[in-house]
Amino acid sequence: MMRFPFLVQKIRLECGYLGVLVVPLVVRLEKSPSSPTESSCVFELGFHPHLSFTSKINHCGLSSNLLLYESTESKGDGKFDALEADETLPFRLPVGTAQFGPDIELMHSLGIQAYKFTVSWAIILPRGRFGKVNPAGIMFYNKIIDNLIFKGIEPFVTIHHVDLPQELEDIYGSWLNPEMQEEFLYLAEICFKSFGDQVKYWITINEPKLIAEYAYLLGIIPPSRCSEIFGNCLDGNSDVEPIIVMHNMLLAHGRAAKLYHEHFKPTQGGSVGLTVHSYMYEPLTDSELDRDAAKRAFAFHSGWTLDPSIFGDYPEEVKEYLGSELPSFSVDEKNFMKNSIDFIGINHYSTMYAKDCTNSSCSATRNRAIQGFVEIVGERDGVLIGELTGAVGSYVVPRGMEEIVNVIKTRYNNTPMFVTENGYSSPNVQVQRVDELTNDVKRVEYLSKYLAYLAKAGADVRGYFAWSFMDSYEWLKGYNVRFGLYYVDRQTLTRTPKLSA
Repeated sequence: MMRFPFLVQKIRLECGYLGVLVVPLVVRLEKSPSSPTESSCVFELGFHPHLSFTSKINHCGLSSNLLLYESTESKGDGKFDALEADETLPFRLPVGTAQFGPDIELMHSLGIQAYKFTVSWAIILPRGRFGKVNPAGIMFYNKIIDNLIFKGIEPFVTIHHVDLPQELEDIYGSWLNPEMQEEFLYLAEICFKSFGDQVKYWITINEPKLIAEYAYLLGIIPPSRCSEIFGNCLDGNSDVEPIIVMHNMLLAHGRAAKLYHEHFKPTQGGSVGLTVHSYMYEPLTDSELDRDAAKRAFAFHSGWTLDPSIFGDYPEEVKEYLGSELPSFSVDEKNFMKNSIDFIGINHYSTMYAKDCTNSSCSATRNRAIQGFVEIVGERDGVLIGELTGAVGSYVVPRGMEEIVNVIKTRYNNTPMFVTENGYSSPNVQVQRVDELTNDVKRVEYLSKYLAYLAKAGADVRGYFAWSFMDSYEWLKGYNVRFGLYYVDRQTLTRTPKLSA
């Protein structure tokens, strides 16, 4: 029996017999009366007389980054490949390439309507503009897209998600150089030409702010640049480089969106969006300073990406605190950046407290302009904001789903949204048995509660994607945390459905 709520038809999720409280949820696929080929996911919840609802969205599906699964056949060197050579790190297995057919069959058996995945820059263009398009890479992704559509699964394609050809790092210093805008535009054009006849939903860059933060502020992913106070990096400037990187990525997105809207949308009829990693921030105290800090935290995290993409300029909060360090957009750039997205992708996992640093003591890494002078914490008066998960800094706070959706709705005039990632990471599992890994009651509970709060949000939410289809390597965490609905045996590569599947 399928117990994963948004993937099932006419199945009631009730896990009380397992000794846990899980929201009773009925989900069904409802056919459109005007178009028999179209359907929507309908959520019906009745766990409380004052919280009952019926809600409908158009796409229910799963997310993953194929980079986290696929083999390196026909692939150029990427930024993560050097790290993967370090046998002390728990990195990916060559899983996806040989099994994408059976994997799509598994997705189809779940009844999902959509699948969001990322193409690999290093597979399509192993050397960027310095080399040729890799025909094997184009064929590989076309086969995946063909198989998805054949099974009635809508492909949502992300063009860039962290990794890129090593040669672009060696020549340009990657996103620190404005030449990367041209490189990305070339990649996007190839994707639109090669896949656009069947792909109707494009995401240019996944979580630009998180890339800038992890790679250039904290230095914890390649190219691992940061100031000494933030980490043990060989080089970098955490107060300046993330600003430059964000500016180049945003302009790369804007130019790619302009290209699509002007030259491909008229014939292909698709849409373009961006995804942001969206914590919900709540004030640590009821003081006006902490309330302002919570708003500022949003502006420095999600708003830094979304404001330019919708309004054509940076958030006022970011301008105020970064001052002359923040590049400005030209008039032409503002014009093509404004309303450059047709939808917002929200990657939401958790909620945090925000504490003001302008008038109180904070850690040295948070008490600075690049962080908006905001301390982000997960507890108040010794009490955690929610139950810990396996991901550092991630807590189970279901109300945050409704809150973040409504914040984005209000700030961005109810621009259409997709929840493009939401999921539960099991704690470190190296000592657990397979039967313990697959009996993922807490994941079922997490997803049910987050979906319940999503359905309460009065916003134009058009789809929901769970992260992730199967256990994959989670960047530097490897397999130490698991988000998947399917357990993957690292030796045999066998997929075993969990309770959540």
